[in-house]
Amino acid sequence: MADLSKKTVERLCVYHRELLELENEGTDHIFSHQLAKRAGVSPVQLRHDIMGIGYSGSPARGYEISEMLKSIAKQLLSTKQQNVAIVGIGNLGRAIMAYFHGRRENIRIIAGFDSDLQKINRTISGCYCYSMNDIERICKYHKIKAAIIAVPEREAQDIAEKLSQAGIRGIMNFAPVRLVLPDSIYVENLDMALTLEKVAYFARQ
Repeated sequence: MADLSKKTVERLCVYHRELLELENEGTDHIFSHQLAKRAGVSPVQLRHDIMGIGYSGSPARGYEISEMLKSIAKQLLSTKQQNVAIVGIGNLGRAIMAYFHGRRENIRIIAGFDSDLQKINRTISGCYCYSMNDIERICKYHKIKAAIIAVPEREAQDIAEKLSQAGIRGIMNFAPVRLVLPDSIYVENLDMALTLEKVAYFARQ
């Protein structure tokens, strides 16, 4: 498996999404300039990324979509199911769970955590909800290495530290706060308010 940079992984994820959509539409081949346009990158960048994972197309027919999907999946996805936890089963948490349900064969949200007694020990959106006090026990038992934080800003840092102690190595953070964690833990901050501010700014121009 190639040693990929964060930016390369991000682009490969976009290519994977676009190729899945093309495959579902019944398309079997695509040229680099066509895929590059859909992905919002230059054809040169796309060809460099694809060559970097050891795949190449045909000058006459372009890339074979099914084989290209396999090559990208080999780099991005585990051959085994990867378990994910989500902390915070409020409106946002439930929406995230519903969105991800069934979207990726090898990535599955299997455990939810919340402090609301009315949610604990219930199955919500197809996922069992545990007490916050069970984070370390459940994450270690199910060998969970990735987690989603969907709690209020004031709670996010404490939850992130608990996840770190539970062996979590990657966090998708929806709380509008930058987490302070060891460098060994990968954090993807998704601040929707900040993103909307940027969209609103460019909409005014």
